[in-house]
Amino acid sequence: MYKRFIGALCVAALSSGALAAQATYPTKPIRMIVAVPPGGPADTLARLVAPKLTESLGQTVVVDNRPGANGIIAYDMTARATPDGYTFTAVAAGVVINVSLYAKVPYDPFRDFVPLTLGITVPNILVVHPSVPAKSVKELIALAKAQNGKLAFASAGNGTSGHLALELFRMTSRIDVVHVPYKGGGPALAEVLGGQVQALFSIALAAMPHVKAGKLRALGITSAKRSAVAPDLPTVAEAGGMPGFEVIGWFGWLGPAGMPRPIAQRLNSELVRALKLPDVRDRLLSQSTEPVGNTPQEFAVFMKREHAKWAKVIKAANVRIQ
Repeated sequence: MYKRFIGALCVAALSSGALAAQATYPTKPIRMIVAVPPGGPADTLARLVAPKLTESLGQTVVVDNRPGANGIIAYDMTARATPDGYTFTAVAAGVVINVSLYAKVPYDPFRDFVPLTLGITVPNILVVHPSVPAKSVKELIALAKAQNGKLAFASAGNGTSGHLALELFRMTSRIDVVHVPYKGGGPALAEVLGGQVQALFSIALAAMPHVKAGKLRALGITSAKRSAVAPDLPTVAEAGGMPGFEVIGWFGWLGPAGMPRPIAQRLNSELVRALKLPDVRDRLLSQSTEPVGNTPQEFAVFMKREHAKWAKVIKAANVRIQ
């Protein structure tokens, strides 16, 4: 009886200590792991939001870039972190796609993390070199069918957003084209600008300046609806007669599994608040990205939908990364 009494006291003490820690959170600096090197949409998002979190939480939020292996290094670090709210990560779509691309991934995207919120979406734009005679998505599909496997599409590499967009486009429109992967979006875009490759699904931020300069022709945007990024540009779905076609890059935040719910809710509310600030929103829109900010439950549903969608495409196209 005495031992049970002492055990109950210990549990009560631990529980009250945990509740007290949650009530006073945060009491020390917080680390936001970012899975990419400095520069690019994910890093821009993290560095825009971190100072706002520092102001509202009263503790410094430090951006810690840990690039490599399509984000796997950063995601594994987060999955192994102590779930006390002092480590969370900015994630990209790869967090749920990697498990289909790689033979072995050291984390489970649903078991090992707590969703916080979806931060931004980043549409791709289907662009072609001006020498390509196609003036619309339908004309490009017709051209690809007429050339029977000769039309070439560049991508930033196997398994990247642009490559998966191409595979979905190829499957949906039933065309046969050549995929030319490069080591990064910059080299891929340069080859299309030079006319060595005819087409590319490029992130809007990189492509739009060349479209406006007349060096590329934009045929459609891959979001489900027309975007503020390019309001006059039709979606690939409507321009190509392919209902349901949608490809978006996205970035959000996850914490390690086991993070106390009150702390996760606090981080969610502060992240969403930061995304709605006019200066943050305007900067993100100027970077051809669209701020979101939703509930953890909505983000969890979104992640599962993205995982299922791309797992199907990756399997059908036999896309693998060693």
